[in-house]
Amino acid sequence: MGFFKWVSLIFILNLFGPRSAFSDSSSTSNGLSEIPKRFLQYAKKPELFDWMVGIRRKIHENPELGFEEFETSKLIRAELDKMGIPYNYPVAVTGVIGFIGTGGAPFVAIRADMDALAMQEMVEWEHKSRIPGKMHACGHDAHVAMLLGAAKILQEHREELKGTVILVFQPAEEGGGGAMKVIDAGALENVNAIFGLHVAPNLPVGEAHSRAGPIGAGSGFFEAVISGKGGHAAIPQHSVDPVLAASNVIVSLQHIVSREADPLDPQVVTVARFQGGGAFNVIPDSVTIGGTFRAFSKESFMRLRHRIKEVITGQAAVQRCNATVNFFTEEKNFFPPTVNNKGLHEYFLDVAGDMLGTHRVKDLKPLMGSEDFAFYQEVIPGYFFLLGMENGTRGRLESSHSPYFRINEDAFPYGAALHASLAARYLLEFQQEVSVSDRNYHDEL
Repeated sequence: MGFFKWVSLIFILNLFGPRSAFSDSSSTSNGLSEIPKRFLQYAKKPELFDWMVGIRRKIHENPELGFEEFETSKLIRAELDKMGIPYNYPVAVTGVIGFIGTGGAPFVAIRADMDALAMQEMVEWEHKSRIPGKMHACGHDAHVAMLLGAAKILQEHREELKGTVILVFQPAEEGGGGAMKVIDAGALENVNAIFGLHVAPNLPVGEAHSRAGPIGAGSGFFEAVISGKGGHAAIPQHSVDPVLAASNVIVSLQHIVSREADPLDPQVVTVARFQGGGAFNVIPDSVTIGGTFRAFSKESFMRLRHRIKEVITGQAAVQRCNATVNFFTEEKNFFPPTVNNKGLHEYFLDVAGDMLGTHRVKDLKPLMGSEDFAFYQEVIPGYFFLLGMENGTRGRLESSHSPYFRINEDAFPYGAALHASLAARYLLEFQQEVSVSDRNYHDEL
């Protein structure tokens, strides 16, 4: 659906759609503070909660990897059609971009990622993954359900929106750089701000944690092939052992952070892949290793990249081997640091505080994990936060990317309401700022 078609459709919906039950006092400061509370009450309605749970479980049963989310996308589009929300599809292969509001400026975006991981689910329950070797082990199924929940809230109150909310259902967050493809497709042109969330199994349900500035590291990947001379394990003197060389390389790589990096400048180098021979008594000709490196600044990141190559080639040479090193730090394989806009942080504290209470909105220590939401933040003022879902009475939740990862669905109303509140109130406050600015301008005339 083209730009003018969805703008026209939104105009028709606004003209003939049902009036929202939302209070006309929403343009006042007191009304603004009531928006998050009312949206949370709406999100906690059994019919909306149960609907979000049902959506999430359908997606969980049918996980799809990056840029393969065709059935997930189909489900999303079907639900948007039922709500009368126009959208563009396909965007970035499988992505869906929906629109709620006036069809005009200002524009604010809220985003959910859709892809699963190449893992076998080990949790035995009624809605376990039906696809062998694939699992929603990072909560993206929950993210989609909550963004659809936010869409339902916003569509119900669409006549109160003073601009347009962009719904971003994004493919391929898990290493595929789907966010970059969404940007390259021009789907977020003229967007004034974008918000995103991630469920957190180690934070209490009903809490939201974030901070201004860096909250996630930039990350890149490397792969090295260390070549020697294979032979029989019983006569190693006739071989040049790449397994030994690779082992020394891995140990030496750890010295980069422990002995070269500033302890106050967090960095990580991890080797997570080691592939060698296939027999117990044969020294292979070559070994392949691979891993990731992470840092919070571009300068530190590039220094790591340089030293990783030096260490691998140097240590391989000590063991009479050759090494070739490839870095996957361009486009989809390099995630920049996730850096929250400072102005949006103050705004987030106000909105989340009004909804949850200020005692449940807490500061987040920077994490070494990366998030491709960072691509949006490089071109648009953006804000990312963690949504708690731990309930101590129900047992411990495993961390993301674990085959035992589980979701506490009680978090859904908070995520849906926060998404909707951040978007709706941003449009109202943006309009008020513009209005004040215009009045000041005319007063001077």
